[in-house]
Amino acid sequence: MNDLQMVGLTDPGRVRNKNEDSIAHIPEAGLVVVADGMGGHQAGEVASKLAVDIITRHIVGTLAEAGTAGNGAFEGKMIGDAIQLANRAIYELARQQPEYAGMGSTVVVTVFHGGKLWVGHVGDSRLYRFRDGILEQVTLDHSVVQELVSRGLVTAEEARMSVNKNLVTRALGVDVTVTPDIGEQALNDEDIYLLCSDGLNDVLADGDIEMMLIEYGRNLEAAARRMVDIANERGGPDNISVILVRANCGFARDRETLQKLRAQV
Repeated sequence: MNDLQMVGLTDPGRVRNKNEDSIAHIPEAGLVVVADGMGGHQAGEVASKLAVDIITRHIVGTLAEAGTAGNGAFEGKMIGDAIQLANRAIYELARQQPEYAGMGSTVVVTVFHGGKLWVGHVGDSRLYRFRDGILEQVTLDHSVVQELVSRGLVTAEEARMSVNKNLVTRALGVDVTVTPDIGEQALNDEDIYLLCSDGLNDVLADGDIEMMLIEYGRNLEAAARRMVDIANERGGPDNISVILVRANCGFARDRETLQKLRAQV
């Protein structure tokens, strides 16, 4: 069995009257995307959905053409190109339609293949790795408070409690181009990867998430549901999105399946 296990949940939380997060998880393509929109009225919802749709379409289409081929340069460029396409589309739509002026979105994208994953992100949506009972943050937020942490001016816990914790320094749609961070990691079988919007990690400390994965990690659906439920029990101040992936180093893409997927996305 070479399939990847993936479970995704998105929830509006207890305070917001709509959900401006968008997610996608396509096990056959090894693809996961989480986007957290921002902007007035429906604009945040529009931006995040546009980001996920464009990124998903580009990556599935590219993989359908490439089949099982792929290396670090190929995967990284594919993710970077997809993010740039999404950025430009959001930027242009915001310029063309006044009701969408100022909209934007964060995004985190992962692609799994064989014994590796590739990740690209913009903003403060995150990728975590849970390995051998230890949770580690893989991505580094593009945010004001993260810059303060990196300079040693505040601690990570002080940053998590800061009133400025949601001020991002990069987002899709703000300018005509954007600079994503692109990375590559080797997988271990049974690693669990968590992609989330800040509605989760603003409420649950990394230690809380780690304990939930220790307790519920054998059942990804139960783990994801537990995270969302606890975030809501603690006030649910923002939209909450969670995708969990159990790594399988034997996973390999199938070109015929990808070509069928391309017609669906």
